[in-house]
Amino acid sequence: MKTVFIAGHARLPAGMAAQNLYETLTITAEIDRKYSVIVTASCTLATQHGQDFVHHLLRGHSLKDGIDEPLRAVQTHYLGKAGSALQSALKDLYKQYELHHNKLSE
Repeated sequence: MKTVFIAGHARLPAGMAAQNLYETLTITAEIDRKYSVIVTASCTLATQHGQDFVHHLLRGHSLKDGIDEPLRAVQTHYLGKAGSALQSALKDLYKQYELHHNKLSE
């Protein structure tokens, strides 16, 4: 297999529809092993539209380049209540990527 699956988690703010279903927001990403590019991404936002939007924001970013550009994309283009949680989950996902980077490059 040429990809790996990584997840990042963050607490959701109170009063969100997704919080009724989940205590945390999760972003998952399938990442190309060779170039560390996000092939596909998903999240636990309540609506399919929100999930698709996050996928389109993150797809194509290489984690080898760091996390600043995807974080800016979320800050600039996602204006919902879950923005901070999305950013925190993305940072956690990147932390998991860094912890296992040696395994990714094998």
